Amino acid sequence: MARTGLLAALAAVALTAVTAALARAIGVELEVPDGGETIPLSGIAFMTGVFSVAGVVIAAALERWSPRPRQHFVRTTVALTAVSLVPPWLVGAAGSTSVALVVLHLVAAAVMIPVLARSLRTLDTSRQDEHRSRPSRTRLDA
Repeated sequence: MARTGLLAALAAVALTAVTAALARAIGVELEVPDGGETIPLSGIAFMTGVFSVAGVVIAAALERWSPRPRQHFVRTTVALTAVSLVPPWLVGAAGSTSVALVVLHLVAAAVMIPVLARSLRTLDTSRQDEHRSRPSRTRLDA
């Protein structure tokens, strides 16, 4: 799963960088009002990589400790994605910048969530096998 996750992270980084470059090409200023600095494409790529690797870590932890890692991963990451869509609207950036940032979050999520979810088990089959291998207890009549 780690290899798949890291490859997906690279794809997410590339797609968000291309999406940000396209947004700039059509005139969207990826500028935050605090200091008026433009967000560099390298910054977008870096942050996408960091949070994509965090997603891989979450997936690995759920694979290890959750009885239903796929379901828990999807629920967790969809909720985290939804939360990540709020800050672009709170920083006071131009509407086009906020829309572009939301789109960038959705692009990364659209790559990472399905790829990682497919790599996870749907339920804990090891626990089912363990349950099946236990001898059944029978009541002994005297």
